[in-house]
Amino acid sequence: MAGTKDGNGNGAAKPVAQRLLATATRLFAEQGYDRTSVQEIVDAAGVTKGALYHYFGSKDDLLHEVYGRVLRLQQERLDHFADADAPVEQRLRDAAADVVVTTIENLDDTKIFFRSMHQLSPEKDKQVRAERRRYHERFRALIEEGQRTGVFAADIPADLVVDYHFGSVHHLGTWYRENGPLSPQQVADQLADLLLRALRP
Repeated sequence: MAGTKDGNGNGAAKPVAQRLLATATRLFAEQGYDRTSVQEIVDAAGVTKGALYHYFGSKDDLLHEVYGRVLRLQQERLDHFADADAPVEQRLRDAAADVVVTTIENLDDTKIFFRSMHQLSPEKDKQVRAERRRYHERFRALIEEGQRTGVFAADIPADLVVDYHFGSVHHLGTWYRENGPLSPQQVADQLADLLLRALRP
């Protein structure tokens, strides 16, 4: 399959698993997860059903991976910011801005997932919730560190602060447009600044 075009017809050769995932993401975004068949995915990707099932056990696995790859990226980047040798305010701001940028850069994946998460199998749903919880707990730990050291106001529960920021992040798919007036970084900077402003003692 090395020379096959991907589902977008752009001629760039991709490994089979990557091409299947890109094609599934496009079709899920255009048609919806429940209205996209496995046959449509393999036809658009130019592979066989056997190839799909070699890399992904089911359509459910594809949906899980659509979100999983973004969450893995965000977790890796959050760990990098959280472990940096910088004041906690800077580390939190960097992490808060980064999750906005990476969400916008993968907006189709994020929209698909939140629109279709309820269709995951119970096992996959449990796995995703555990992965998201790990991310949120690491983010919350930065807030709690700042509250313990007096950098952030301690009268606001850290869990509420996490919900406040990630509510804004999850809402991006309903309004952000690539051709709009704000770049991903501008949105990220403004939301991160709002978060830091809310936390000032």
